[in-house]
Amino acid sequence: MDNSIWRKKPMAAYEADMKKSELKRVLTKWGLTSLGIGAIIGGGIFTLTGIAAHNHAGPALALAFIIAAIGCTFASLCYAEFSSILPVEGSAYAYSYGTVGEIFAWLIGWNLILEYMMGATTVAVAWSGYFEKLVHLFGVELPVSLMNDPYTAGEKLGVEGPVPAFNLAAFIITWLVTIVLVRGIQESAKANNIIVMIKLAVVIFVIVVGAFYIKVENWHPFIPDPAMGADGKMHFGFGGVMTAATVVFFAYIGFDAVSTQAGEAINPRKDVPFAIIASLVVCTILYILVSLVLTGMVKYDTLDLKAPVAAAFADAGLPWAVFIITIAAVAGLTSVMLVMMLGQSRIFLGMAKDGLLPKFFNTIHPEYKTPWKSTILIGLVVSIVSALTPIDKVSEMCSMGTLLAFAMISGAVLLLRYQQPDIERPYKAPLIHFVAPMGVIFNLLLMTQAQAATWRAFLIWSTLGIIVYFVYSRSRSNLNKSE
Repeated sequence: MDNSIWRKKPMAAYEADMKKSELKRVLTKWGLTSLGIGAIIGGGIFTLTGIAAHNHAGPALALAFIIAAIGCTFASLCYAEFSSILPVEGSAYAYSYGTVGEIFAWLIGWNLILEYMMGATTVAVAWSGYFEKLVHLFGVELPVSLMNDPYTAGEKLGVEGPVPAFNLAAFIITWLVTIVLVRGIQESAKANNIIVMIKLAVVIFVIVVGAFYIKVENWHPFIPDPAMGADGKMHFGFGGVMTAATVVFFAYIGFDAVSTQAGEAINPRKDVPFAIIASLVVCTILYILVSLVLTGMVKYDTLDLKAPVAAAFADAGLPWAVFIITIAAVAGLTSVMLVMMLGQSRIFLGMAKDGLLPKFFNTIHPEYKTPWKSTILIGLVVSIVSALTPIDKVSEMCSMGTLLAFAMISGAVLLLRYQQPDIERPYKAPLIHFVAPMGVIFNLLLMTQAQAATWRAFLIWSTLGIIVYFVYSRSRSNLNKSE
């Protein structure tokens, strides 16, 4: 019996997990890549671009996307190496369990729960907002009390404090996604593929059509001179570009969700690394091109903050394009939500298999071969929280767990190179002694940019996780049992 909180899961145990897995292995490398793109391209490209350019970077928004992509690349290369060594569900949680130790693995898993849960909740609320805009374009006005949480509805009605309201749209879309996920990974992947094709087509449409409306003078000066903002902070200049990079970084979050699907990949050792890197490359190119088109169509200081892409086309005298872009935003957010909830259930599954969570989360449906009980529980929590909570209360929390996981994995992959140099690595991250430390530094640096309130909530959640570990999970861990 090993009582140490630093105990590690043996590599042989991962091999055993792969052999006895009840999940269906149906995902090809292109199916995995589609899941990655589905998770990355969502509301970020339609909203964050306006905020980052207007407030921080100006036309140099494209440069901010490049900087953020470089930071993500460090983490993605480390993820790719780990996914080739340990092609199991669980993502960063599973990788750290085999290298750093159980307590770190638990903390990463616990915070990934926060990331995916809050991410899905945020997207559900954002979906509701875009859906309301979409039906408004067709002349349909939906009741404020059925499209917003009690607090937001109160603000829109000019009432101080909460009013009787329930975000029915967010509630319904959550359960529709939940039903698709329970039905099976193949059905989920097919639905995601269709949505990804729609939004990729629209993003390409934005790039190609928008290019004809670029005014080169809007790109001058490319990096505006530094200026003091109303918030008392310096904006623009190269410092503003770096700040913008931290803002748009969160538009890239999602490639890690590919690694949660390793248990359902046909050839995970080769296909998961390919999908992680391919999805990041595709999305980076599209983000850079969209940012160049957007800042070329509209002067950066007049960009609309809520719907910059749609507003840019409206200002260009193309109101019909607003319909297409809004539909793409609704579709894009649906696929992000699908992949977030899919990844969440697989994190639960990995932790339950190791005994750190109750067997409830490890129950596989006999027909659909999905962790159906945990998927329904996730749907229940996300639907209720999204229906009753303002988006700004949940959106900031979804990034903290991600950044911690990225930093930990970057360090752990280098550690494993020293601990087990002879282990089979179908994919090896290049320049590991540079890539891994940079992955740690970049992601920890971004964590320092979070607001004090976000840090407090993050520390409270982490403290709760430590309590759960010592009260329940440590004694029930499979590694706690005698050989």
